[in-house]
Amino acid sequence: MYTSTTVLLSKPEHVFDRDREWEGLARFAASVDPDVRLGIVSGRRRQGKTFLLDAIATAVGGFFHTAVESTETEALARFGHALAAHTGGGRYAFDDWEEALARLFAAVPEGLIVLDEFPYLSKASPSLPSLIQHALGPRGHARQGAARLLLCGSAMSVMGRLLAGSAPLRGRASLELVVRPLDYRTAARFWGITDPRLAILVHSIVGGTPAYRREFVGGDAPSSPADFDDWVLRAVLNPQMPLFREARYLLAEDADIRDTAIYHAVLGAIASGNATRGGIAGHIGRKSPDIGHPLAVLEDAHLISHEADPFRRGRSVYRICEPLIVFYEAVMRREWTRLERGDAPGAWRNARATFLAQVVGPHFEEICREWAMSADPDVFGELPGEVGAGIVNDPANRTQIEVDVAVLAAEDAGRPRRVLSLGEAKWDRAMTAAHLERLRRARDLLSVKGFDTAGTVLVCYGGAGFDPELTRAARADRRILLADPSVLYG
Repeated sequence: MYTSTTVLLSKPEHVFDRDREWEGLARFAASVDPDVRLGIVSGRRRQGKTFLLDAIATAVGGFFHTAVESTETEALARFGHALAAHTGGGRYAFDDWEEALARLFAAVPEGLIVLDEFPYLSKASPSLPSLIQHALGPRGHARQGAARLLLCGSAMSVMGRLLAGSAPLRGRASLELVVRPLDYRTAARFWGITDPRLAILVHSIVGGTPAYRREFVGGDAPSSPADFDDWVLRAVLNPQMPLFREARYLLAEDADIRDTAIYHAVLGAIASGNATRGGIAGHIGRKSPDIGHPLAVLEDAHLISHEADPFRRGRSVYRICEPLIVFYEAVMRREWTRLERGDAPGAWRNARATFLAQVVGPHFEEICREWAMSADPDVFGELPGEVGAGIVNDPANRTQIEVDVAVLAAEDAGRPRRVLSLGEAKWDRAMTAAHLERLRRARDLLSVKGFDTAGTVLVCYGGAGFDPELTRAARADRRILLADPSVLYG
């Protein structure tokens, strides 16, 4: 329930999108519930967390402090200066964080307190989460007032551990907000791109990270599809632009990633299409058990995800969550010497075919899955329960059929799993009736295996259009759908 105070916290015009995130922060900041004391905000770097938190703190007149990597003594000194500046008092000097927290809650007894980049503080002072737990407890300093504390950080593995297992703050937070990249439609609006094909090309490189448009390329966006190659050369493959080395820094910034070589090798394997654990291990010349730790660290850092095959129990694949890392591993890393010598045009000529096959193609499939997951009920007959990619064995033909977009209904105990849709995605060539026949074959095989395919919609996701025969087939059967980029962005 919103309080009347919360309703007054209108989102500032300079905050683009982020309506749900703003509502959650506003509800937390303006709550009068005495049990609402702690909130956790996390998200990878460059997503606008600090921008968003600064806006909410400004709206309610709260205390906002951003930590930097430092020693405990330096961190306490910076914190003391910030608190003194906020309260208009003199100079605060603290011997330890217990004293600092006591002064914080005495000086700011009500309202919002934001500690941004909290992992820097907890790294220098490992006992800090326990001290905060004590301060929030029944006899703690925070209980003397009505202050609400937000801890924010970009080190996803560190932030995840704050509330996990037997961590001191587990069960204390009344807000757990993850600020994620903008979805593909919102990202296109943010970049000011109206051409759907161009939007997909750009998104396949920079994804939905807001900072990449403003701070990293200075607001430079391709003006048209014809300008895309030139934009890549001047904004992405240009050593003078911050985006050029960003993918390498994304790994270095996570506290749990030290020797980056093995992590780059794992990411490179996935970017090359080796998405299973065995495939990754084989590609980098390691045994499968040897890559368990790097995979776990990358997953905790939200740089990769682990997705199950909806048709084959026990089979799963890994995907890279950050498009810029895929682009770096598939394109830039292989051409790094040429790029550092200043021959970006030559590097791009060499890598463009790889870009289309290993970057844009798989990314287009991911956008298609995202579209399917958010589809209205009338598209597939009901809201999807699960969307993924799967493999269907075809014993008669001794082959496998890859289903790029599998949409399943929510599981219903005692009933066969219903397949709402099967889809194939092709970015760089027109789709034909042969693609439709492959989907029909997959549908029939799944029916034999016990899936309910009575209402399955077959979808051809075509980045380069559809041939006349396929178009006629779709017009004649309402259970055949053709989805081009204009549909995905509609």
